Amino acid sequence: MSTAQPAGWQAIQAEVLRRVHAREWPPGHVIPGEIDLAVEFGCARATVNRALQALADEGILERRRKAGTRVAKFPVGRAVLDIPVIRQDIKERGLAYDYRLSHRSVAEPDVDLAARLRTTKPALHIRAVHLADGIPFVLEDRWINLQTVPQAKTQSFEDLSANEWLLHTVPYTKIDVSLSAEAASAEDAPLLGLAPGKPVFTIERTTWDHVASVTFVTLTYAPGFALRTQIGG
Repeated sequence: MSTAQPAGWQAIQAEVLRRVHAREWPPGHVIPGEIDLAVEFGCARATVNRALQALADEGILERRRKAGTRVAKFPVGRAVLDIPVIRQDIKERGLAYDYRLSHRSVAEPDVDLAARLRTTKPALHIRAVHLADGIPFVLEDRWINLQTVPQAKTQSFEDLSANEWLLHTVPYTKIDVSLSAEAASAEDAPLLGLAPGKPVFTIERTTWDHVASVTFVTLTYAPGFALRTQIGG
């Protein structure tokens, strides 16, 4: 970014965010120092500091004294709600983790899904079961918007779940979440080792990169699941 006038902190913030979302600065990448950025943008170091701190407060950047500033590995939204890595969640419960992919295809979304993803273009459909100590823990039924995340089309997701791959690879700016108690469907129940109609807990979540959808997922948890979260520091 170049300008004849010194850049304001909002302009610097917007450019840094653009580089993060364009993957010029991928997750974990150490970005240039404040002095170098001040030279690039033709402004005071304090102006750069304000822009970077604002992005750090949003969870996009991580700042550590003497270690520099890097792009967060799981950018954005953490002050509101974490999207957990299911594998880590299971291991933190002291249970052995396993993962089984049961379905992968590219298909056109139906009317309801097209409304959720805001696209009628073909999307990647993934169905997989995450297991804890060999017992089904959660069924991940996910659609990935290939217009936003075209690189997902080349991923097999046989060894690494879409949940974990997305969190490591694709930044998000907001999420929409719905929580509900449901009866296990005839299609889902066998994958969870349940009889149809058994009560399950579901989370429906749409992840966004600004106005573009990234993914819509339904997570169906087997009986006994307890949702864990934290409010405040």
